[in-house]
Amino acid sequence: MALILTLQEILAQPELEDKLLNQAKTQGFIAAMAAAPFPLTPHEWLPFLWGGEEVAPFTDGEQLESYIEAVIQMWNAYRPALLDNTWQWPVECQLDDADIVTDATRDFCEGVLQGWQLARDDWETVMPEDSQDNALLGGVLLSVSMLYDPETSIATLAEQGMQGLEQFEEIFNAIPTMLCGLTMRGHQLAEQE
Repeated sequence: MALILTLQEILAQPELEDKLLNQAKTQGFIAAMAAAPFPLTPHEWLPFLWGGEEVAPFTDGEQLESYIEAVIQMWNAYRPALLDNTWQWPVECQLDDADIVTDATRDFCEGVLQGWQLARDDWETVMPEDSQDNALLGGVLLSVSMLYDPETSIATLAEQGMQGLEQFEEIFNAIPTMLCGLTMRGHQLAEQE
């Protein structure tokens, strides 16, 4: 019987170092794929987890199979949670007193933004630029972007005379609700297409 490795165990394999998105980026990317209005099949997005290369960087088929299984399990957990408003930040994602957000939070947000690029056309189809729904999409993307790059966001807020640190806690705490709301609205609009 084949040994099933967790995503974390697979990512820790020395031969895969720097060849796959790290755990938090993978979680963010999968969250973006699970939130997409028209779900993309895994074969459409899996290669992006290893930089878009045609050939996966795995040394053997079992390792690839375990990886795909772990990623699809994550998608299978995220999609229903996003649709029923129960999705939460992965436990590694936290706020940080010194750096505003942890590296895991920043990486998760980077993964979401990368995934959004892949599903962007679908989002623009269901939430065109001139629609009210586009403001919801823009708000979620702005919030994720602020958590991805808090230093730039704080500098921008300061230029406008605003102190932004406490707003990051509000944004961080609101992300699960915002992402769920966006997913539910996108799903609803996709069904009307």
